[in-house]
Amino acid sequence: MSSLPATMNAMAISEYGGPEVLKPVTRPVPLPGPGEILIKVVAAGVNRPDVSQRQGKYPPPPGASDLPGLEVSGIVAAVGAGADRYKLGDKVCALVHGGGYAEYVTVHQSIALPVPASLTMIEAAAAPETFFTVWTNVFDRGRLQPGETLLVHGGSSGIGTTAIMLAKAWGATVFVTAGSDEKCAACVKLGADLAINYRTQDYVALARDATGGKGVDVILDMVGGPYVDRNFQLAAQNGRIVQIAVQGGYKVQVDIRPIQAKCLTYTGSTLRPRTVEQKGAISASLEKHVWPHVAQGRIKPVIDSTFAFADAAKAHARMETSEHIGKIVLTL
Repeated sequence: MSSLPATMNAMAISEYGGPEVLKPVTRPVPLPGPGEILIKVVAAGVNRPDVSQRQGKYPPPPGASDLPGLEVSGIVAAVGAGADRYKLGDKVCALVHGGGYAEYVTVHQSIALPVPASLTMIEAAAAPETFFTVWTNVFDRGRLQPGETLLVHGGSSGIGTTAIMLAKAWGATVFVTAGSDEKCAACVKLGADLAINYRTQDYVALARDATGGKGVDVILDMVGGPYVDRNFQLAAQNGRIVQIAVQGGYKVQVDIRPIQAKCLTYTGSTLRPRTVEQKGAISASLEKHVWPHVAQGRIKPVIDSTFAFADAAKAHARMETSEHIGKIVLTL
């Protein structure tokens, strides 16, 4: 570790506000603790929680870095005591607790994944947050099975594009909603069986028709608000609805009778506050079930755009337009 620099460049939230509050700072290089690795960051994914944190709506959990950034790719630069999974120079990508907008970040070795030769480092940086989220919510909580139907709200987002690819790889039928005909076309190109422009079309009616009146088995929703009641209407018998965000509002008045009548499961989760052990279990499951598809080139993150590290504000501005299709990535 003696060859490491003492300080590093990072992008910090100088105060809560718009993209312009992201400012360059100098910080000490963190040192890996027991079981941890230090990653020299090559690229960092930009995600909605980063924007919410910048706006003051999503404070980092206790013990997390105050720097934004939840996923990175890079090179192992140091290892902590007992960390034996990776060696110096290995290429990894990782879900981090925060601090991804920096030249170096630490993470427990169990939450880092090897970068397959099929991925560029930019693509690898775009994988952890969405792959962890989709796997734990669609497949663990939602229990999606081959032959079932999945509806993803926000199909052109990083989460949405990942969900399309993973669900299709598992033999599911995939419906999505998106906010423009261009986004719908992009989702169909990725493999979606039906893409519905929610601004001009009724997704409940169209998805119900497409299932012959049966309804949808699993719904992944990051909107909430008025969608909650409509999701209950659309869900099939024994359907599962998984709430992962509430961009459309978190206080709703709904008719809960469909939960009883159709034996529905309405659940949800967040990823960031989970323990190292819980995230490590998701990582191991991803490596076993998903990484072979990634290694063979059948699944790879969709990249909307890349920005230089110093242009983090522009990357956030891009995300806030909601015009992006796939992931936004910062490059170091």
